[in-house]
Amino acid sequence: MSKSKIRNDKTCLNCRYVVENRFCPNCGQENTDTRKTFHHLFIHFFEDLTHYENAFWRTIKNLLFKPAALTKEYLSGKRLSYLAPVRLYIFISFITFLLITILPSENNSPDKIIEKESTITSKNRSFQNTISKNDSDKKGQTDAKAENQLFNFGYESAEQLDSIQKNAPQSEKLSDFSYWMNKKIQIVKENNTQSEIIEKFASSFTHNLPKVLFVFMPLFAFFLWLFHNKKRWYYFDHGIFTLHYFSFLLLLFLVLFLINKGFSLFAASSFISFIQIICNFTGIGWMLYYFFPAHHRFYQETRLISFLKSSLLFLINCILILIILSLFAIYTFINLH
Repeated sequence: MSKSKIRNDKTCLNCRYVVENRFCPNCGQENTDTRKTFHHLFIHFFEDLTHYENAFWRTIKNLLFKPAALTKEYLSGKRLSYLAPVRLYIFISFITFLLITILPSENNSPDKIIEKESTITSKNRSFQNTISKNDSDKKGQTDAKAENQLFNFGYESAEQLDSIQKNAPQSEKLSDFSYWMNKKIQIVKENNTQSEIIEKFASSFTHNLPKVLFVFMPLFAFFLWLFHNKKRWYYFDHGIFTLHYFSFLLLLFLVLFLINKGFSLFAASSFISFIQIICNFTGIGWMLYYFFPAHHRFYQETRLISFLKSSLLFLINCILILIILSLFAIYTFINLH
């Protein structure tokens, strides 16, 4: 609750109703001074977003360790004791994006930038040498092929691809889409080493996973709706379950992200690596298992029926999200710089 001083004037500033206590009985607005310090605005924003202490931490605890408890409480009418599902997801997404953005990335450290600039300079010098010496040209092509073996799609360079598309017989030319896609891939290969491609792709995946989850949520709720009694459960109910489940996934992803960032601050050692592996294994294991008890507790079906349904749903949604992630991976790869 806000600790701001109550106004002496008992007329509500919002609806002009007479206010006897702190809150207007007509519209619910707090009868306090409207001129606030920046500190008060910040604290008020956080309190409003999280209901401050009790509701926030109770919500987080239930979300992480009590599958489906929040959904059951919300649908039973107990809504002021916890964060609302949409607000919860937005809050966790906001914190996740914020921390991923502001925390330093190894790829952006000064040493990495200097190393990358040195690599680019070396590649440019190598390219100039290949123009003047045929033997060096062959060697450079061989080295480039070996370096990007993981991303070898049958072409040595964008120039070779352009030449084929321009001079080859019509039967050997690529379609417009295939040519565009392959040229994008060649440009990425020529401007990045294999390790840089992997690092950039991993970074892009980390930054954009919340977006993928957000896009996938309506589909997830739709399949829950298909698999359950339409008279007992509305799409709204499945939507609330989905919001809580994806909030859990995003929150645990954030926890694992912070844990791994924390471990990166310590000197490399076998003990630190072992603890990090245990934390990741436990977190990912709980992330994968969580859906099964959540489904059973919320839909209250027999264990066998619940296990069969949740297993099939888990499989279907895994396939769908893999398709979405694959499409996103292709988009990410061709847009690397």
